[in-house]
Order: sequence, then C-alpha cells, then structure tokens
Amino acid sequence: MFIEPQHGRTIRGWIEVICGSMFSGKTEELIRRLKRARIANLKVEIFKPTTDVRYDPVDIVSHDENVIRSTPIKNSQEILLLSEGVEVVGIDEAQFFDQEIVSVCNQLAFKGIRVIVAGLDMDFSGKPFGPVPELLATADYITKLHAICVVCGNIASFSFRKSAEEDQVVLGEKNNYEPRCRYCYQHK
Repeated sequence: MFIEPQHGRTIRGWIEVICGSMFSGKTEELIRRLKRARIANLKVEIFKPTTDVRYDPVDIVSHDENVIRSTPIKNSQEILLLSEGVEVVGIDEAQFFDQEIVSVCNQLAFKGIRVIVAGLDMDFSGKPFGPVPELLATADYITKLHAICVVCGNIASFSFRKSAEEDQVVLGEKNNYEPRCRYCYQHK
C-alpha cells in the first residue's frame, strides 16, 4: 500500500468496485460516495465513457435522477492524464471501457488515490461483462448490489434484455431491460 502525505493527511490508495445488475443502484451508490468525498474536502475527479449518453452527454445521472458532473472520455488512458493532483477518482459504466481500465485503476491506487468504480458485472446473456470481472479480482473493496425481480419480487442479479438484439452492448433503460432473479431470468 502506497502512503503519501498530502494536504496534511495520510492518503492510502485503494480500489472500490460497485457492481450488480441494471437498476440495482450502482450509479446512485457511486454518486453518494463521491458526494461524501467532496464533503470531506477531497479533490474528486469523475469519469464516464463517451458512449454513455442515455441521460446526459456529460453528467452521470442515476435512474432516480441523482446527478453529478463528470468528464466523458474515449479510453481509460485519458483518466491518467486528467487525474493529476486528485485524491478520489470516480468511474461509472466500467463495462464500456477497454481492458486497460484495470491497469489504470491499479496505477492510480498505487499513487495513493482512492478509486471508486461502478459497472455491470454481467451482460444481458449472464456472461462476465468487459473488464469488470478483472476489476473485481484486483479490488480492495467490493459492493454487489441487487435489484428487485420485476416478475416475482425476489432479489435480482440478472439484467434481462426485452428486445431481440444480440449485440453485447445495447444502450437502454426500462424500455430495453428489466431486473430478474436467477429463476425468472432462466424461465424467460
């Protein structure tokens, strides 16, 4: 663990990953943690992929319409360039980033930066999604959130795609996806 004095504080870098299905509150939890870091007067920088324009091209917006300003970026290497002098880095929709996001997060943590990442751990087909599984393997702290199954009301871990599209990445909201438990997901 890297420790460096900064602004009279001892900073220890680490990686936190918030994962789960769609509608489980990942972005809401990310925003909550980042706002608390700002209340603590920490220097915070927030990033999201440029491809995520569902609610806003710049801001990170939760399904509950909670909002925080972010910097849209095309690839994970930009985070290293834009996070100089920060104490906390927030990253939303990690599943849409390239595999280098894992190395970027580790580099930041070794510099003494707290890194908070949110993303889907599985795609619509129930398979590991993008770099998130590798982020989970290297994370210091993991929070797996669950939605509520819209079919039976149990805890939901799967993102069921209602449309027939087969591409792994199809941006959508409640019109395209719904949370389902394991049983209701399998018995489509």
